[in-house]
Amino acid sequence: MTHALAYPIPSAVGNIDAYIQAANRYPMLTETEEIRLAERFHNDGDVEAARQLVLSHLRLVISIARGYLGYGLPHADLIQEGNIGLMKAVKRFDQTRGVRLVSFAMHWIKAEIHEYILKNWRLVKVATTKAQRKLFFNLRSQKSSYEGIDTLNGTQAAEVASRLGVKQSEVVEMETRLTGRDLALEGSPDDSDEVFAPIDYLADSRYEPTRVLENKALARLQNEGLQEALGALDPRSRRIIETRWLHDGEASTLHDLADEFGVSAERIRQIEVKALQKMKGVLVAA
Repeated sequence: MTHALAYPIPSAVGNIDAYIQAANRYPMLTETEEIRLAERFHNDGDVEAARQLVLSHLRLVISIARGYLGYGLPHADLIQEGNIGLMKAVKRFDQTRGVRLVSFAMHWIKAEIHEYILKNWRLVKVATTKAQRKLFFNLRSQKSSYEGIDTLNGTQAAEVASRLGVKQSEVVEMETRLTGRDLALEGSPDDSDEVFAPIDYLADSRYEPTRVLENKALARLQNEGLQEALGALDPRSRRIIETRWLHDGEASTLHDLADEFGVSAERIRQIEVKALQKMKGVLVAA
């Protein structure tokens, strides 16, 4: 295996193109190499192994960070935040779960970048165009003509918009940006257990890697249970259940199956009900 130690550690500070070129020179790991390095890190505390895992996935961070350039934040800053997420992923990575680090790390990289964007969202979006910057610098002086007013009402916003030559909606939007206060994503150490910070409800736990693995395992168990329940049915009952409930396209009607088996539609319905009851008994027993 080519050791990452043979390459200099790139820095995102400075020339971003040079950083990207340096990061792309790190060799990608095979699954066997990845498992061996993860075992060295978690079992033996080998920091060099963790370093190689991080360096071999820098190109992943660059790729993900590039997708967030539309927020107006520096690419280098996005990469730095993503690298923090990558290091967190390496620390939490469990090589025994049968998942490659590249898949596991995507969640943590995106989580760090998302948090960074949210923290800087108000600063970025206050004034991003020439017209918005002009409105930004003039709105405060225009509001001063309304003594004792913190927030403009509809009539006042219309008057300011007319004087500045902009839309009323633009005045309202800019005032909202200027008067809005920043919120900490994470709570303070003094908060009680009953207090929830924004980070608690902004995070989507459905895509947390451990939850994804648990859901896959549950789906596999449910599929095995379904196959066992279907195996307890006679061929005709199984055919009816599969075409009525487990179809990929349009489900068969009772009359379609009645014609197929040469019985009445009511008889097909009775067989279906009995088959479902039998399958339920098998699933409960399992």
